[in-house]
Amino acid sequence: MTRHKGWGRRIRHTGPAVIASVALLAGCDGLQEVDSPAGGAGGESASDGRAVSPLDNPDGTAPGLAPVTGEKDRAAAAGLIEKVTTKGRGPKTGYERDKFGYAWMDTADGVPLARNGCDTRNDLLRLHGRNVEFRSGSDCVVVSMDLYDPYTGKDIAWKKAKAAEVQIDHVVPLSYSWQLGASRWPESKREQLANDALNLLPVEGRANSAKSDSGPASWLPPDKRIRCSYAVRFAQVALKYEMAVTAADKETMLEQCGA
Repeated sequence: MTRHKGWGRRIRHTGPAVIASVALLAGCDGLQEVDSPAGGAGGESASDGRAVSPLDNPDGTAPGLAPVTGEKDRAAAAGLIEKVTTKGRGPKTGYERDKFGYAWMDTADGVPLARNGCDTRNDLLRLHGRNVEFRSGSDCVVVSMDLYDPYTGKDIAWKKAKAAEVQIDHVVPLSYSWQLGASRWPESKREQLANDALNLLPVEGRANSAKSDSGPASWLPPDKRIRCSYAVRFAQVALKYEMAVTAADKETMLEQCGA
């Protein structure tokens, strides 16, 4: 797949129509809690237009991470988490980041946004950011944007000159996955996990650093409104890659959704 010139020099996410077009071309917690029926139209946006519920975004190609609210949605979230298997966390022996491919490779086949001529990090910035600006002469390299961070609930006016202020979080950390079975996966599958939009969210750098390689039992997003959504996304990744989580992590995930 070739890079889409239609991205242009500047993108403004102004509503559901734009969000839908971005998702088509490329493949958070909202400010207020919004009920969104489980099984509703895929990619349904939160009322502020910034984020989509993980229940309506099973491949991770819509922006943001909206709260899961309402009895039906939370029951659906708990049902999904219940499907995740559990096992003990093994040793970290042998783990290295490059066992999952070089950082932000565009050639991890089998995941959204691969081989579009733009690396994974910039793909994620332009997918989740608003008021995106690109480097002169490029329709790939993001140099500034506004980001609503789902983990902290903060708005971040980000510029590439201070790149570390926004980091791309692996929802299921790579070293965590290594200890839960990825050490025995083929390298191609590890590369998919490391570059899959479903497992990636741009977030505040300090929050990402605080999380490190923790599972949900040890770390949850500071913004409590988004914790059920975070648990759902963690479960979605685990189920897609047929990966277990620890019993403590599963219990914590279920608790976030009221189960």
